[in-house]
Amino acid sequence: MILLFPIISLVAGFIFIYLSADSFTDNSARIASIYKISPLLIGILILGFGTSAPEMIVSALAAFKDHPELAVGNAFGSNIFNIALVLGITAIIKPIEVKWKSIKKEWRVLLGFMLIAGFLLWNDSDLSFFDGSILLGLLVAFLVYTYYISKKDDHEFDNLPSNVDSSQKWRTWRNLIISLTILLVSAQCIVYGGINIAEYFGVPDLIIGITLVALGTSIPELAVSLRGVFKNQHEMVVGNIIGSNIFNTVAVLAIPGLISTSAISLPKELFYRDSIFMLVLTVLLGLSISRSLSGKRKNQISRFEGAGFIVILCVYLYILF
Repeated sequence: MILLFPIISLVAGFIFIYLSADSFTDNSARIASIYKISPLLIGILILGFGTSAPEMIVSALAAFKDHPELAVGNAFGSNIFNIALVLGITAIIKPIEVKWKSIKKEWRVLLGFMLIAGFLLWNDSDLSFFDGSILLGLLVAFLVYTYYISKKDDHEFDNLPSNVDSSQKWRTWRNLIISLTILLVSAQCIVYGGINIAEYFGVPDLIIGITLVALGTSIPELAVSLRGVFKNQHEMVVGNIIGSNIFNTVAVLAIPGLISTSAISLPKELFYRDSIFMLVLTVLLGLSISRSLSGKRKNQISRFEGAGFIVILCVYLYILF
């Protein structure tokens, strides 16, 4: 009986997150066309921020409730799951076609932010208010940079109608917000169910954050990516993951540092295990799109590479447990 409500919450969350992902993806595509915004930018800002909202909420709640390790583990774990699980599964189902030149700047920003965050945390083995402020500053700088460089080129959504009246624009934004809200509530149901089931069996905070909470809060990315790739919105799919990981690295990780009354002491496992896997997966993401084994540009994440991401995730989970 104790586990009844968590199990119901978990199942309901999975059902509603699937139903809302389709509408969220379609309306994001319409906005890209209406406002002449590249789908990559939509993926990074709207989808990336929107699907990272569960991580931000969980991170803030965990910090307020004196579970900072869960909050930090959530940020690292979500980045790992987003690449290894989300892109892995998506690429296995259907290879992801995306031009390297379209994402290389944002990928480099993500890798740079991860290295800066890693240095800040490794330098004194804790997450302080100062560290959180630096990370938040990086986020603001990235948003300003992205806004000014965004422009319409030849993208996947050019065939969508762009001459729409104000009522159609309003309906599109309304539907986007409604579907995003359902996505986030569904993700919270999954997180609630997962945490309660894990706590029932006595699993530690850091492990819960890196695995169950990270998996649960990565489900919006998985749902949106699967729907997006079936609609041939590949650029938006990759933009969603890169954007989400950028928000996880600088926003989600900054929140516990800004909220906690004292510096958060971090376990050594975070540096020699979790951060290494996160960086390796990020580098492999760039390499998988930019180069083939022969060294030629291929602009694709293949099924083989998707399977490779899944294998890396399995190795990580094996080491973790």
